[in-house]
Amino acid sequence: MKLNLSRALAVLDLETTGIRVATDRIIEISIIKVFPDGKEVILTYRVNPTIPIPAESTAIHGITDDDVKDEPTFAQLGKELHQFLADCDLAGYNSNRFDIPLLMEEFLRIDINFEIKNRYLVDVQNIFHKMEPRTLKAAYKFYCGQELVDAHQAEADTKATYEVLKSQLDMYLDQEYSDKDGNISKPIINNTKALHDFSYQSHFVDMVGHIVYNDKKVEVFNFGKHKGRSVADVFRSEPQYYDWMMKAEFPLSTKKAITAIKLRDFNQGSINFG
Repeated sequence: MKLNLSRALAVLDLETTGIRVATDRIIEISIIKVFPDGKEVILTYRVNPTIPIPAESTAIHGITDDDVKDEPTFAQLGKELHQFLADCDLAGYNSNRFDIPLLMEEFLRIDINFEIKNRYLVDVQNIFHKMEPRTLKAAYKFYCGQELVDAHQAEADTKATYEVLKSQLDMYLDQEYSDKDGNISKPIINNTKALHDFSYQSHFVDMVGHIVYNDKKVEVFNFGKHKGRSVADVFRSEPQYYDWMMKAEFPLSTKKAITAIKLRDFNQGSINFG
């Protein structure tokens, strides 16, 4: 099924030095930019991460330090990638929890503010796991009837993700879905906003879920000793906790989120910056 788009959709995949959003780096990126008229443009780069690639990561994607030592760094590619992704909605496989947060982190390291506020984010894995819990390789076989060759190579995985998304629209159009509260809906619609609403973790404040909204739409911690407590309340009673988070290895996007909360409450007169 051809995607029904109101603006361009960038389907992306990353290969990286590891799985830690705050400290790992991109070593390969591939993007299929799909335009509303159906035109597709593919952009793929190997990237010098400027840090060693661990052996356990190479065992997954097959990319070594020698493979990328002469490739451009993300700092050299950043402006081009930012321009290529401008005014695009974003899609990927596990992209809301990993690819997009890590990509945001890379942009923030080079002082480029990659905003997602006005973008729809379609996570093919979330759609898949809600409808048919499995992996990308199994998803490709299940939805497309083919074996995924060259798995864990960014371009192959990106193309597979794009094909799975189109097949999901064919398979689940008009199919009912029951959520955890028993509410029945038909969420799979050929519309980027509808797919965003179904696949995006809307209760996340930051992209990785360290800070989430509770049932009252209040930002609370989702980890550690303060899990479940209001971020603003903790910062009022323990201002040093904010300082600790800013110095620790949290993603820059998380630090950006907690700073926004602190500034908001400071302007309201409830938090003292000291």
